[in-house]
Amino acid sequence: MGPSGAGKSSLLNILSGFQKQGMGGTITTKSEGKNDNDLKEGVNKKQSCYIMQDDQLNPLFTVFEIMLMAADLKLSPAISLKAKNLVIDDILEAIGLTCCKYTRCGNLSGGQKKRLSIALELVDNPPIMFLDEPTTGLDSSSTVQLVSLLKSLARGGRNIICTIHQPSATVFEMFDHIYIITGGYCVYQGSSKNMVNFLRSVNLPCPQYHNPADFVMDVLAGDFGQHNDVMKEATETTNWRSPPPILKVPGKKRSSDEIEKARVNGQSVTPSEFLRLWVLINRCIIQLYRDWTVTHLKMFMHFIVGIFMSIIFKNSGNDGSMSINNIGFFLCTNVYLSYTSIMPAILKFPSELHILKKEQFNNWYKLSTYYAAFLITNIPVQMMLCTVYVSVSYYLTKQVQEWPRFAMFLAVNQFSVIISECIGLSLGTSINPVNGLFTGSVLFCFMLLFGGFLALFKHMTKPLYIVSFLSYMRYTMEGMVLSTYGYNRPPLDCDKPYCHYRIPQTVLEEIGMTEDHYWFDISVLGIMSLFFSIYAYVTLRRRVKHR
Repeated sequence: MGPSGAGKSSLLNILSGFQKQGMGGTITTKSEGKNDNDLKEGVNKKQSCYIMQDDQLNPLFTVFEIMLMAADLKLSPAISLKAKNLVIDDILEAIGLTCCKYTRCGNLSGGQKKRLSIALELVDNPPIMFLDEPTTGLDSSSTVQLVSLLKSLARGGRNIICTIHQPSATVFEMFDHIYIITGGYCVYQGSSKNMVNFLRSVNLPCPQYHNPADFVMDVLAGDFGQHNDVMKEATETTNWRSPPPILKVPGKKRSSDEIEKARVNGQSVTPSEFLRLWVLINRCIIQLYRDWTVTHLKMFMHFIVGIFMSIIFKNSGNDGSMSINNIGFFLCTNVYLSYTSIMPAILKFPSELHILKKEQFNNWYKLSTYYAAFLITNIPVQMMLCTVYVSVSYYLTKQVQEWPRFAMFLAVNQFSVIISECIGLSLGTSINPVNGLFTGSVLFCFMLLFGGFLALFKHMTKPLYIVSFLSYMRYTMEGMVLSTYGYNRPPLDCDKPYCHYRIPQTVLEEIGMTEDHYWFDISVLGIMSLFFSIYAYVTLRRRVKHR
């Protein structure tokens, strides 16, 4: 404990291993039957969990659903569903959340969210638990209940290490060992019951019936003069620790017989990454279905925009006098699909980054498993949305009604959507969201400028023409034009005396897309999709690892 800015959270981050950069020093640990090398490799990651100050919970899932997902991600598939349900029920009963078992996390109170965050990490029964400011935002009654819960967990054989700002007298007495810091230095370490005697030893008698925690905070604030150096010296020379409490493991086992049997037999009680992948896929599917702004609203908007596009560009696909107008339709299609993919994607990972950091650090799954599950579920949704818009607008604008040409037209737009999505994900994890939105807009304008219609390829200088090969919109535009006007398409209908662009070849020559480059465009778009999807993972990994 200590005043604000004393370094409590920083110390906890170091102890838990959550923060590794910008810090130096030596931490000595000891455990029966294990040497220092074993502890160095295993305690922080495999035997501990870290519960952050903010409650990182997905609001779309119920308490039982998120607990079951945690069990599926942490416990071996050899353990039956019935056994997992027993574990969940036991934890919820011990944690006091049975009454809200089927309540969505977004509807829980602050104290319930704190307890649920603890319950999620109790699934695999870690021996060490780190908690950063677990009582923040709670009233006095909820604070006492939460600390009492932590006390009971500690008496069950676990080590509970947490930071706290200024506890009440009741809460203060519950802790077995207090470590007070100010300005990055320790000014007291020992039993909470010995705090008053320690203060008296440094000529700082705590008034009777006064909360020692409040009094020591006033001392550290300088209300009674500068005594920090004296307290630091007294802490180094005097041992105020009490004998460690005798831990009494409850007679009733929290874990089921199947889990205990698997542990006794030396079997793995954690699932493989492949099984975790399926759990995460199922979680992503449920999340996409329940988040109506991601799927339902977008699908409705794509359908409506497709109809509006067809009204604006009515009959442009089969009318020779509207051929240039039809190219404008292609450009609008490219702009709409790309923009509606890249901008939401910039905000995707930043909004879930705290949940991802917590779960990945606490060994729920590997980051690559999460990213694979995200791509497997998200890309088909984006392709489905693209298909809805293209199908409506393609048919109603009277484009050439041939299945091969429609498939070619749809394919280039599908790749464009995937590339835009991955670029947005990369920007969202490379820089902060505000700068990401600005950078994405500028990058989008750059890609559009070299798309081949606002500035025709044959009118560009040689250097600019070479630069245009960096724009994925160039390949998308060229692919749409070639799929509709290329491959020996017969002359278009025209009810006017003279139609200069009635012959499809004339249209291709006018905009500088005369060569048969469709499959080259598809190949480049495929390579770009692969590159940006890998790059998005690299930036996400760097963001998660850089704590």
